[in-house]
Amino acid sequence: MNELELKKLWQATNDRMEERFVINKQNADDISRIKVYSMLGSMKPIKIVVLLLGILWVGIGGIALSSVYVNSFPEANKFFLFSASVQVGLTAIALFVYLYQLITIYQVDITEPIVRTQEKLASLKSSTLWVTRILFLQLPVWTTFWWNETMLTDWSILQWMITLFFTLSSAVIAVWLFVNIKYENRNKKWFQLIFNGNEWTPLMKSMELLEQVEEYKEPNAVS
Repeated sequence: MNELELKKLWQATNDRMEERFVINKQNADDISRIKVYSMLGSMKPIKIVVLLLGILWVGIGGIALSSVYVNSFPEANKFFLFSASVQVGLTAIALFVYLYQLITIYQVDITEPIVRTQEKLASLKSSTLWVTRILFLQLPVWTTFWWNETMLTDWSILQWMITLFFTLSSAVIAVWLFVNIKYENRNKKWFQLIFNGNEWTPLMKSMELLEQVEEYKEPNAVS
């Protein structure tokens, strides 16, 4: 076998190896897309359940509050009315975010470019953080809904101190969480305690998987 034949053989072998590499790489990309699609699909049931329960809660609460405002506002417990209105209002805002997230998940296409999928995942991540912040703002009103006017005249200073301690503490916690719930804190223990389940874990795994695909593609694109 002369030198020319050796070069041809080497070139043919090299071409086959490159072809197999491209095929294997494409298969790896396809598998990653399928995994991402499956993980996002696992988020649908919990979001649908939360959305339906939330609609039921806001619907019943909204109708009841509207009736009180229209028919018996002067006699109503203003503390309860204010607390319930804030709670129902914040829940309604959260429902719109959940609806947006569900639509976004259903819009994910397994055949679309990875960059497009990453954009949708980033949107889901951002909206998940925001809806959690919004829901935690409800904390203080859960401590005030049972207040009544007799407290103003019949309660001692000690009773007020204890009550205000819990209300102010919950308000401080709510504000602190609203400010500190951000992606940069994802590795902190308190963050992981809050974000641990089917509404967060599949999203993080999907993002990591697509990042690995992009990192795998970049060196080979350069070479």
